[in-house]
Amino acid sequence: MALQGIEVEGIIIKEYPAKEGVSNRTGSAWKSQEFVIQTKDQYPRACLFRVFGADKLEQFNIHQGDSVRVWLDINARPWQDRYFNDISAFRVEHLDANASAAPSQPMATPAGNPSPAAGMADSITGAADNTDDLPF
Repeated sequence: MALQGIEVEGIIIKEYPAKEGVSNRTGSAWKSQEFVIQTKDQYPRACLFRVFGADKLEQFNIHQGDSVRVWLDINARPWQDRYFNDISAFRVEHLDANASAAPSQPMATPAGNPSPAAGMADSITGAADNTDDLPF
């Protein structure tokens, strides 16, 4: 089960070089790139995420220093009896007026059916009311 619709707003603080290859299973070419977004909260949080697909990379047009809102899909994958998180962007919206890319198309969500990750999204975006000022 994937957690979808976790929304993070912040600044891209790191842009890693794109990776390309050919799938051993399908023989199709692939392209992927990782980015780090940092929130603008009192105690900023950072999140590493991946954009998979040359079409998505071109559509999202993300670069270091961009102010963006990113919708993430989180899934853990097993490898050698351990699990590793896979955090992928499925929608990106540029927040600054000088952004050269238009917002990507939103993913359809059933009306009246909130995401099970809604509570997590609040804690990531800072929407939840935090009464203490501890950074953890």
